[in-house]
Amino acid sequence: MRTRPLKVALLGCGVVGSEVARIMTTHADDLAQRIGAPLELAGVAVRRPSKVRDGIDPSLVTTDATALVKRGDIDVVVEVIGGIEPARSLITTAFEHGASVVSANKALLAQDGAALHAVAEEHGRDLYYEAAVAGAIPLIRPLRESLAGDKVNRVLGIVNGTTNFILDKMDSTGAGYQEALDEATALGYAEADPTADVEGFDAAAKAAILAGIAFHTRVRLDDVYREGMAEVTSADFASAKNMGCTIKLLAICERAQDGGSVTARVHPAMIPLSHPLASVRGAYNAVFVESDAAGQLMFYGPGAGGSPTASAVLGDLVAVCRNRLNGTTGPGESAYAALTVSPMGDVVTRYHISLDVADKPGVLAQVATVFAEHGVSIDTVRQHGRQDGDGEASLVVVTHRASDASLTGTVEALRKLDTVRGVASIMRVEGE
Repeated sequence: MRTRPLKVALLGCGVVGSEVARIMTTHADDLAQRIGAPLELAGVAVRRPSKVRDGIDPSLVTTDATALVKRGDIDVVVEVIGGIEPARSLITTAFEHGASVVSANKALLAQDGAALHAVAEEHGRDLYYEAAVAGAIPLIRPLRESLAGDKVNRVLGIVNGTTNFILDKMDSTGAGYQEALDEATALGYAEADPTADVEGFDAAAKAAILAGIAFHTRVRLDDVYREGMAEVTSADFASAKNMGCTIKLLAICERAQDGGSVTARVHPAMIPLSHPLASVRGAYNAVFVESDAAGQLMFYGPGAGGSPTASAVLGDLVAVCRNRLNGTTGPGESAYAALTVSPMGDVVTRYHISLDVADKPGVLAQVATVFAEHGVSIDTVRQHGRQDGDGEASLVVVTHRASDASLTGTVEALRKLDTVRGVASIMRVEGE
């Protein structure tokens, strides 16, 4: 084993960064044996240097992250500060000064992953980011290495623990959205501003990364259709239960049947209770992968938190350090397929539509005619009058598979009917 240590610079020392530093210290001997050389924490860049950080030598702490990554003697930079800037500039500078990079920055990788991979390749360095998608769950490496000889057709997953906790609470207790969100905040699962989670921004970034790797195609964040979950109601869960389903916020990446295009989307969806993802509870994540040869695979575990995310970071760090010692690099970007990324309007799936209609004869026939005129086939219909006798009824229509564009046209036409008082909810049905 080489005695001269490999030097690691840590950018960020919050929940994840501090845990990375702790594991590097407490597991130092094991890590050295696995790598073939000891690791040395050479510097820690932070915004607030006065904060006490247990287990970290204060002399290593600096506010000058740029100077740290420019030192020239750094072997690996671990970036866990998040955001676009200064993370992007710091990672680029690290490559230019000879360091490889391990990152957990999903937003940056979803937006500028191709450019960062290009700089890494130009300088012969690694860019690893297992922690960017699903915390401790090994997912990136299986997709780009273990399944490298296979053809992945679909990636369907729960990739945000906050949203899964909220929806699971609504499903299991009958709580409303706001009540479940308040509990998630109190327990520390949701941030003070939960927008990135509940509006699907976090999951959309992860979907872009997963789609790019799975389909060997550049998929940017802007390519991902995104729909939040704030409009999901207790009534939606009641309808889902009537269908033998539950509701999850899903990241879905699919290859078209003709193989010439892909789609990536994030939205709430009903999913059959028989599907493995339906049983994922609390703040856990799970990703279901479908491929030609391997068939159906499911990856499950904690998708966030200091220790789980640090586990993924350390796994990448070991791999990158091994490459460093061997004078090699691991897999870079694979975008040779260059498939077209289709818009949401082309996506074909089933739909659950709940309508408020006039409670009188002929309404169902009018509604069915609108669906037929737009080429949307109906699977089932359920209608029941209101107990308050206000002359209105609820009509629930479940379609066969239809494109998003045709369903949109159908709903627009339904709103013009005098007998349709309103569209209570529209939800996709996935996972069949």
